[in-house]
Amino acid sequence: MNSLTVNSLTIKNLNKNGSSIRSLRIFDERTRLAYALGALLYTPPYNPELVNKIVTSSLPGLTALAFCLEDAILDEALPQAELELCRTLAAIKTKITPQTNLPLLFVRVRTPQHLQHIQQLLGDFQELLCGYILPKFDLSNSAAYIDLIRQSNVGRHKPIYFMPILESQMLAELGSRRPALQQLKDELDRVQKYILNVRVGCNDFCSLFGLRRGVHQNIYQISVIRDILADIVNIFSGEYVLSGPVWEYFGEDLQGAWAEGLRQELALDRLNGFIGKTAVHPAQLPIIYDSLKVSRADYEDALGLLDWLPSTLGVAKSADGSRMNELKCHTNWALRTAILAEIYGVVED
Repeated sequence: MNSLTVNSLTIKNLNKNGSSIRSLRIFDERTRLAYALGALLYTPPYNPELVNKIVTSSLPGLTALAFCLEDAILDEALPQAELELCRTLAAIKTKITPQTNLPLLFVRVRTPQHLQHIQQLLGDFQELLCGYILPKFDLSNSAAYIDLIRQSNVGRHKPIYFMPILESQMLAELGSRRPALQQLKDELDRVQKYILNVRVGCNDFCSLFGLRRGVHQNIYQISVIRDILADIVNIFSGEYVLSGPVWEYFGEDLQGAWAEGLRQELALDRLNGFIGKTAVHPAQLPIIYDSLKVSRADYEDALGLLDWLPSTLGVAKSADGSRMNELKCHTNWALRTAILAEIYGVVED
């Protein structure tokens, strides 16, 4: 499949009787974190209620949160936003206890130079962070970012992770896209152990073409964006977990058009190789979280594939007898299914 390390780990087999234990091969810790990101909620660091919501786990489905210092902040307001970020992290640090279940925290910076500035500004507050998000990651800034990724992890007892966002014009234009994507992937491979996942900025891609999907449409219906996403999956998905694009609609009615549109796009994200999604409103979080749960049929088949008994046969009927499982074809799918089931749970068919 790829170069991801697979370690031995015992997890609970979620059979209906809840009693069986099986030994499964599960991805390494970096990849486990990448799958556990779920919905990454973007927020400017201004919300006065944000600290209490974070430390009390009062937002259902919140697994990861990004303090955005890029698109969410006007240029003239950046110094104030940076000050508010420091205040927010200081408040979190004073309120957490050994029992506090913090989401994974990230800061979205603007440029390599801004990353250096923020790291110096935050100082010890960086210990609260899982890492940084690097917008508009392309060949114009990748070398500088790669150097900073290395420098940031010198002498650390635990890694500081990075998540590049693919969203710039050179990655949208047909003539430059594939060579640029391949070169970026080769550069990221040099620091792969510090790359938590690779994200896509489809609003930026849509902006280049003057396009926008409606609440009853999905990103894969915009053919030019679909083609960009297909190339990203083709080049990056072997070694990196990819996160799905933002869904910009939200509301209070979880059965409304915005929610149904989100569910449909999440299903297509998963089908096309994207795990998790960027969120812009807390109402989106539980829907994204639930979309990552694994069906009982998929889970039982994954267990069977990962615990394949010695045999001359490489094929077998599924647990419910409705499809064929092939060891050589479906093991990679089974690994992904098993880790999602461990993190998000199993739902009955």
